[in-house]
Amino acid sequence: MAYNPNKDLKKFYGIAEVAEQFNVAESLLRFWEKEFPNIKPRKSGRGVRMYTKEDIEEVRLVYNLLKVRGMKIAAAKQVLSKNKKAANDTSEIINRLQSIKTELLEISRELKEL
Repeated sequence: MAYNPNKDLKKFYGIAEVAEQFNVAESLLRFWEKEFPNIKPRKSGRGVRMYTKEDIEEVRLVYNLLKVRGMKIAAAKQVLSKNKKAANDTSEIINRLQSIKTELLEISRELKEL
């Protein structure tokens, strides 16, 4: 098996890491877990939440619906129940655009320094 430098070796992420990634409070993630059944991180024997990459993608989907698109919880639940694939596709597009924006801002900063 060949070495893959792009493969993320970490299997689980703690709630603090996930909260930091989305710049939200840990309590908000716990609330979303109660409101959205698609967010279901594993819990250790001591109740410590362990998020997989798939769990983080579910959080990203909810985050984009609520925080980026400004939906109410009921509307986000409806979108997820009716057409999760479309919501997921939209979430991916938003993430790509945010990444492009960050890259363009960095290029702009570098050009101003010239």
